[in-house]
Order: sequence, then structure tokens, then C-alpha cells
Amino acid sequence: MASGTITEERTSTVSLERHNGEGDVIDTVELDATIFGVVPNVPLMHQVVTAQLAARRSGTHSTKTRAEVAGGGAKPYRQKGTGRARQGSIRAPHFSGGGVALGPKPRSYAQRTPRKMIRLALCSALSDRLNEGKVRLVDAWPFEVPKTKDAMKALRALELEGRILVVLSSDDAVAERSFGNLPYVHLVEAAQLSAYEVLANDWIVFTTATVPGGVRVVEGSAPKAKTARKKPAAAGAPAASGGDTSVGDDSSAEEDVTPVADESLDQAEGSEAVEEPADEADADDDDKDEVEE
Repeated sequence: MASGTITEERTSTVSLERHNGEGDVIDTVELDATIFGVVPNVPLMHQVVTAQLAARRSGTHSTKTRAEVAGGGAKPYRQKGTGRARQGSIRAPHFSGGGVALGPKPRSYAQRTPRKMIRLALCSALSDRLNEGKVRLVDAWPFEVPKTKDAMKALRALELEGRILVVLSSDDAVAERSFGNLPYVHLVEAAQLSAYEVLANDWIVFTTATVPGGVRVVEGSAPKAKTARKKPAAAGAPAASGGDTSVGDDSSAEEDVTPVADESLDQAEGSEAVEEPADEADADDDDKDEVEE
């Protein structure tokens, strides 16, 4: 057991992107800094993991001593006169078929570990995986029916490789059956999550319902929806109905106005050209009148 006081050094805020079942980023959430923002304590993790592995041992090994082996009740030969070492039983440890000296007996390998140490070891393991970028957060698994093909497609969309730990809730029965046939995927319920499961896998995948400590959505983190740009209308095309106008409509309006102004100028010049012969005709009539007089 580690000596001294267990201290937790943590960061202020921890954020993580949340994905949907198709691998697209939905938004960014903040995680509990007391769980995912702890500085990893390697000696503590080693001690807790060792205790967890020791507790898994059944401890049912057993051997028989010379008293438990059948036979060997009679002295094999007389005490003196044979030239051999004296023996009292053929079931002694140095005889073939005899008992085992100092052999294992059934016992428990469980170690008592304080709950604070177990919790801090789990937080250290989760913080270590998050610092390495090996944690994925999914809003919810979109499986309608159990299908291994859909589970493989979801993992490829999340770009996961190696050993994957999927943390499920009690309501994820369909997801449990979908991932059950994949040998590189390890399933565990959120209540049974331990430091050993986290450290034994390369990737940790949570859903919104299974994240320890819950999540808080960061305001303004959702990606903006992409809007299609309107193409400029061709010259002479009828204007779109309604009050909405686009940049293309303004340019077409400017193009339509320019020819109208040119036509008005041409008409004005033409009218002046027509009036000039009328003035010359009046001048000729005046000259004729002066000659007649």
C-alpha cells in the first residue's frame, strides 16, 4: 500500500469533441476535471492494477503432502543391514509418487485496497488516455437491430484501431450484441469500469450516458451548417419573385439599366438630327422671298 497522503493535481477545464454514429463532429463538451484532468500517478496505478489482477485469481491450486498421499504405511525394508539409507515410507517427498514438500494450498490472493486509491487510479488512467488523444465520445449508438457489420462501420467512421474498450449502459443491449462478435472490442458496463480495463486497451469509447461525471455542452461549439451559394442570374432573365435579392440579382439589374440609358441618348441624338433639315428649309424660303421682293 502506498505510504503518505494521496494528492490530486488537476487542470481547470477538459474539453472533448462529441461525434454521432457516422463519425461527424456534433459539438464540443466539457468533461469533469476531477476525473479527466488529473495528473497520472503511475505507482498508484501499478499498485491498484496489481491488486485487481490478484483478486481475479481463483486460488484453487492444491497439492498433497506425504500424509495425504495414499499408501506408504509400511516400512519399505528393514532399518539396518541392507547398506542403503534408512526409509520409513515410500511416500516421502524424494520418492516418485510421494507427497509434495511445501506445495501450494488453496488460498485467497485478494488485497485490501482503499476506495480512494481505486478511484484515483481510475481517474489517472482516464486522464492519461485523454492526454494521448485516445478517448472518443459518441452521442448514442444508432443501431436499430444487432448487426456486426454496422458496428464495424461505426468504428471505422470514428477512425479507431487496435484494442478498443466500449463503455456501455444497461440500455445498450443492441450495441452489446453488435460489438459482441468483434475480437478486438472489449465491452464493459459503466459501473464496472476499472483502471485495468482502461490501461489494457488502446482506445476508450464513451457515450453521453456513460461518461463519468457527465458532460456540459460548450456554447457555440456546434459546427455551422453549410449553405449553398446562389448562382448569378443570366442577363435578361426574369427577376425572382419575392422580396429576397441576391448579389447576382443586383449585378443583372445594373446590366439591364445600362442599355436603357444608351438607347435614350441615341434617341435624343436622332431627334436633333431630324430637326436640322427643317431649319435649313426655313432659311431657303426666306431667301426666295427676298429675291421676289
